[in-house]
Amino acid sequence: MHTKTLRKLTAFLLLLILTTEMKSQEPLAGKSKEVIYGHKDGLAMTFDVFEPDGEPNGAAVVFIVSGGWFSKWTPPAQTRIMMGPFLAAGYKGFAVRHGSSPRYSIADAVADVKLAIRTIRRDAKDYAIDPQRIGVYGMSAGGHLTLMLATTGDDGNPKANNPLEKVSSRIKTGVAFVPPSDITNYVWSTPGLEDQYRQFPGLNITREQAEAVSPLYFVTKDDAPCLIMSGGKDTLVLPEQGRWIHEKMDEIGVENKFVLYENAGHTLGSDLPAAVSEALKWFNEHLK
Repeated sequence: MHTKTLRKLTAFLLLLILTTEMKSQEPLAGKSKEVIYGHKDGLAMTFDVFEPDGEPNGAAVVFIVSGGWFSKWTPPAQTRIMMGPFLAAGYKGFAVRHGSSPRYSIADAVADVKLAIRTIRRDAKDYAIDPQRIGVYGMSAGGHLTLMLATTGDDGNPKANNPLEKVSSRIKTGVAFVPPSDITNYVWSTPGLEDQYRQFPGLNITREQAEAVSPLYFVTKDDAPCLIMSGGKDTLVLPEQGRWIHEKMDEIGVENKFVLYENAGHTLGSDLPAAVSEALKWFNEHLK
C-alpha cells in the first residue's frame, strides 16, 4: 500500500477510535470469525463477522475495507474498533475485503463486494439477521463501492447455474464517507492530471472503463437510500463528487441526504465524530 494511502487510513482509524466510547477493553474480546466468500486466482476472499456488543437488533452493517481500491487484512480487534459505534447499537458487523489493487481492477472490486452481499444474504439465517435489512458503509474508495452497491445492486439471475448468483446483491441503505461518484476525471490518461492520483493503479484505465464503474451514471429510481458526506476542503476527492450524485438522486427521486463539512479534508478530521453520528442515525432510521 502506498504511504499516503496508508497515512489516510491510519488517521481514519485513529479518529474512529476517539469516537467510540469504551469503558473498558472488553468489547475487543467480543466474538468474531473470518468467512471465505469466494476465491480469485487460487486466493481466498474473506470477510470478518462481528457480534453486536448489546442486544442484537436483527440488522447488519457491512464495512467495505477499501482505500484507493487497496484492501488489506487487519487484526479483528482493530477492525472491531472501527465498527464500534454500530456494534454498540446492536448491529451485527461484517468487514468485507475485496481483491486488492494493483492486482485487481476497480471493476473486480465491484464484483467482489456484490458477491459478498449475496453470500451474507444467502446465509442470513445462520447470522440471525434479516436479509432485507443490510446496510453498507465505507470511506473514499469504500464509499465509492458503497454507492456502486446502492445504484447497481440487482435481484439476482434466476437462470444462473451458480445458486449464489440467483441471490440478490441489493442493499437496504448505504452511507458513503468522502466518496468519488464519477471517476472519469481521475484516470491516468486525463490531460493535466495531478500526480496525487497516480498513486492509485486502479485509475490506470480508460475513460470508458471508468464510466462503467462510476455510480453517478447508474442512478435509477429503485436505488437504495444513501447518506453522502464530503469535506469542503478535500483536495483528493473534491466535495463536488458527493454533491453530483446527491443532485442526481434528487433529480431521479432517490431518497438521499448530503452533508458537507465545510472545513474538513479527506479524513474529515475533527468532524469525523459528527459524521459517524450521522451514519448511525441514518442506519437507525433505515434499518430498524
